[in-house]
Amino acid sequence: MAKTKRQQSLSKWTKQKWDYVSPGDKKKPKGKRGRYLPASVRASLSPGEKAATNRKKRKAGGVGSRAKYSRKIAKGVRRA
Repeated sequence: MAKTKRQQSLSKWTKQKWDYVSPGDKKKPKGKRGRYLPASVRASLSPGEKAATNRKKRKAGGVGSRAKYSRKIAKGVRRA
């Protein structure tokens, strides 16, 4: 039986190499971590963009808080 479009999308998403933008974030408490992005998007960001997106995420607050992605990052995540 063939996978539905949603199942295909989920399979693709799980195969991506997701990780934090900053290597040391895994060891930090959840409220202090930065962005969690696929490898292809992390590689496309400049050091300044990485710093800016991490600042924005950390400023949003603790666990469960949400900071919107910039347009460039959102586009990259959708296409990753």
